[in-house]
Amino acid sequence: MEIVHVYTKKRNEFGRQCNFSDRPAELHVDILPDPSLASNFIEKDPCDVPIQCTQEMSEHEVNTERFESDTRGINHVEGGWPKDVNPQEMEQTIRFRKKVEKDEHYFSTIMQLGSNMEHCIKQNNAINIYQEYFEEEEVVEESEEQPSAKTINVFRDPNEIKRTATCLSWHPDGSCRLAVAYSSLGFQNISPDMSYDSYIWDIENPNKPEMTLKPVSLLVCLEYNPKDSHILVGGSYNGQIAYWDTRKGSQPVEMSTIEHSHRDPVYKVIWLQSKTGTDTFSASTDGQVLWWDIRKMSEPTERLVLDPNKKGNLDNALGAISLEFETTMPTKFMVGTEQGLVVSCNRKAKTPAEKIVCTYSGHHGPIYALQRNPFFPKNFLTVADWTARIWSEDIKESSIMWTKYHMAYLSDGCWSPVRPSVFFTVKMDGTLDVWDFLFKQNDPTLSVKVCDEALYSLRVQDNGRFLACGSQLGTATLLEISPGLCTLQRNEKALATAMFERETKREKILEARHREMRLKERSRSEQSKDEDTKEGDGEESIEELATRTEAEFYEIVEAELKKRAKEHEKKEKDVCEEKEV
Repeated sequence: MEIVHVYTKKRNEFGRQCNFSDRPAELHVDILPDPSLASNFIEKDPCDVPIQCTQEMSEHEVNTERFESDTRGINHVEGGWPKDVNPQEMEQTIRFRKKVEKDEHYFSTIMQLGSNMEHCIKQNNAINIYQEYFEEEEVVEESEEQPSAKTINVFRDPNEIKRTATCLSWHPDGSCRLAVAYSSLGFQNISPDMSYDSYIWDIENPNKPEMTLKPVSLLVCLEYNPKDSHILVGGSYNGQIAYWDTRKGSQPVEMSTIEHSHRDPVYKVIWLQSKTGTDTFSASTDGQVLWWDIRKMSEPTERLVLDPNKKGNLDNALGAISLEFETTMPTKFMVGTEQGLVVSCNRKAKTPAEKIVCTYSGHHGPIYALQRNPFFPKNFLTVADWTARIWSEDIKESSIMWTKYHMAYLSDGCWSPVRPSVFFTVKMDGTLDVWDFLFKQNDPTLSVKVCDEALYSLRVQDNGRFLACGSQLGTATLLEISPGLCTLQRNEKALATAMFERETKREKILEARHREMRLKERSRSEQSKDEDTKEGDGEESIEELATRTEAEFYEIVEAELKKRAKEHEKKEKDVCEEKEV
């Protein structure tokens, strides 16, 4: 149906009517020339007139006021009760329920809803509405696109004195929030006016933190509890462990005591896989790994000293700076140290000496990142000095794959949670590198300049699409990578498996060859030592050797003098004969 509306207006509202007619030209004003004005005219020859080739522009800037949004929620406790019924009184609610259940309309409504619900339940049992029929035949067309990454949001430290964003943690449910720990890692570089606060950000609102965490010391690391998204645990610069419940405010719920805590900054804290979901463990550069139960933070439940001699001596312990724990291996964990060693440990060993299983050596500096591959737990990634290395548990002497040595120091790295062949690294020059070793190994697949200052931390979301980078000046940058880098490719698992197995086999062959060469060299050196010993049995003393050497020297000198004397006599004889002739 077409709706038409006619707008009407009275004739007298249009004003006076215009009547046009044709008529000849008329002279209204005639201005005669004035000769006196000619004296004011100045002739210029030549006449210079400057002009521009381009249009003159004026620059003007206007900055609008930033709109600050604030998210608020309402808790709905009770509803649906009449005004005369108090929902807090159990007797009134029971009486009202009995009254409603006796109503005939109540029975008919329940019977009608019951039949509808039964029909829906039978449908759900008959058909899986979440089934993916073409999962195996899925072809990723986006992989043909060029790898790229774009900045989504930037979260800046709201304090005047900037701190380094040392650790990032994504919210486990939906990943709509990002917890950032801010700290100053420079020794004695903490200003008295520096804020100790760390923040939880809503990724859609970069203007204002959603929540503030107030520790007693700067937070170096911070982790969400994967079982309870309201709880976070953090490690402080002074060595204490604290946990927060976001439902109970900004202050920590409980903290570890100073005398039973770490003696150095806590660089890493990880939640353990347990039934209660309250167990965690931490690592520090004081050479200790401590286990905690947040229900009782007075002292750690277990302690391990990272002494490579397996004697438990804290003076010889290696400083821990990174941790790795895989939920599929609940008894195993790995520690990255300041000395460039990776220590593999077994928590359930009977003695402290047996808890340190083995070490992996290959870096020249502190290992800032250590993580197992989510798809192949036997292979793990380490990031230290100027390179990133991929290791196999079976090879302890050398890594099986590694990147080139960069000009800038590497500070963090991690695997992609959705692609087994992709990992990420950040550098001190503010660059994020995305590596895909199935595509190429010598250079990164994508290199993005995130900011001008150094990047210190990196964390990837569970879907692999979003990642956050923390910088030296407290800026957390949220980036979105292209679909090709966060979507599992066809046959990628099989190709990655073949790559890991081939490189592991190659390193095993080289290791066996080096072992054989070392044995030959050892046997050769032992044989030469035996020969020297046999020759040394019949040798004379040092005094005898010196006397004999002196006698031989003088004999050589006397022989040389006699030879020269004979040559001189012969020359004189020849001269005399020539004179006689």
